[in-house]
Amino acid sequence: MSEVQNDIVFSLQGVKRTFRQGRTKLEVLRSVDLSVRAGEMVALVGPSGSGKSTLLHIAGLLEQPDAGRVVVCGEECATMNDDERTRIRREYLGFVYQHHHLLPEFSALENIIVPQMITGLKKSEARTRAAKLLKLMGLSERAKHRPARLSGGEQQRVAMARALANAPRVLLADEPTGNLDPDTSGEVFALLVKIAKSAGLACVIATHNPELARSMDRIVRLEHGTLVDV
Repeated sequence: MSEVQNDIVFSLQGVKRTFRQGRTKLEVLRSVDLSVRAGEMVALVGPSGSGKSTLLHIAGLLEQPDAGRVVVCGEECATMNDDERTRIRREYLGFVYQHHHLLPEFSALENIIVPQMITGLKKSEARTRAAKLLKLMGLSERAKHRPARLSGGEQQRVAMARALANAPRVLLADEPTGNLDPDTSGEVFALLVKIAKSAGLACVIATHNPELARSMDRIVRLEHGTLVDV
């Protein structure tokens, strides 16, 4: 039975990653195992420098592990070439970062249209979906505004809409509300949870916020290169 048939959309199995600084060897990930089901939200916690971003980069196929398996929607990805990894990212993965990384020269609507057109969708169809996502985020009236004219919370909601533009199966987020004030952070995160649950996404969200972590289905802590269930 495949990973998808088991309802496990995404998994890391025995993942290891070591960095070298001169003669020093730093084992960031020793042997990480993590499986996430459709509709499940997993909080990834741990001190700064513990390797959370490295784990997410490997999970998002932005970085290759030294050993272990990365399985996304039933496909073994750790040994794929660059073209195959790019295909998986486009078809199955969505990313939200601490900083929104919106394209400053494009409007909110255009920032959501662009990733869809990269996958080959017609501009008219991409525009329709982008407008729907902005409406879902409560930003229809801000569609034509460039990022500089949006508040921090609005920028992050546009970034969330962009991450969902290609209907991913897996959502990875690295401190998605870390740059926002507490009230805005709570609002943006509640919206993220609502959308992720309704879409049945498998989510891994790194956060330093204990309240946000407790609101998720499960918490895993990265300690000394391994994951521990909290």
